[in-house]
Amino acid sequence: MSSQKLLLGYLFLFFIGGCSLFNPYIDRRRNPGVADINQLYSGPSTPDKPVICYNGWISDDEELQALADTECIKQETGTKAKFVKKTYFDGKLLLPHHAYYQCIRE
Repeated sequence: MSSQKLLLGYLFLFFIGGCSLFNPYIDRRRNPGVADINQLYSGPSTPDKPVICYNGWISDDEELQALADTECIKQETGTKAKFVKKTYFDGKLLLPHHAYYQCIRE
């Protein structure tokens, strides 16, 4: 197979999944089978403190705030998310930044 065909194949696959590759998401990782709530979450996000992975070129602050607010309501830990901080270049390649929030009741 020629390198040109291989490159076109990779580009095709990239563009098919391109829309979903840059969507921000809640960075919640769990330890399966753990009953103790203090050891359940291994990622930076917990039900009352959502952490969002995002790409700064694609996502804006309003989108991140809406996602955090939705997560607080879904987890029943608050009615609104309060912004805490952002970190840069500590995530995945296409979503390198994190936004930290705290769920509060208003």
